[in-house]
Amino acid sequence: MLEEIPTKAQGFLLQDAEKRDRVTARRVYLVRTLLRENYLSRETLIRRVEFLMGFKSFEEKSWEDTFYRDMRVVKQALREAGFEVKYSRKKNNDGYYLEGMSRLSKEVKKEIAGAIAELDEEQVKIYKDMSPAQKFYQATSIIDFGKRVSLEREQI
Repeated sequence: MLEEIPTKAQGFLLQDAEKRDRVTARRVYLVRTLLRENYLSRETLIRRVEFLMGFKSFEEKSWEDTFYRDMRVVKQALREAGFEVKYSRKKNNDGYYLEGMSRLSKEVKKEIAGAIAELDEEQVKIYKDMSPAQKFYQATSIIDFGKRVSLEREQI
């Protein structure tokens, strides 16, 4: 039945559902996160999704049940696309992952390489010369900015 709907139309409908339905949005963000990064703990996946959504999306009292229900659907969706979601308990490689995929997707590796390429020696030198107090101030400023952005997202 879904084959009858063109792929672009499916994408549009999914985006519309994401905007209107928190459960769908949560599950879509779980899928997107697993396609980008592997070996993520339950807590890390939840933090990533809530950051992307801009608010706490897993209920306070029943967050574990919510997460496991979502993961059952996510696993099935990814299985339909030819991926197998597994869980590893190996030290330094623990968490949810897609079998056969590296820790980071090619896209994430490209993003990291691009960010590194943007650094220049002068910036590195300036940072090295900063006092611990200046580094602390810079870090707290970045955190404050992130909080402001998050609060603005919640109001939208």
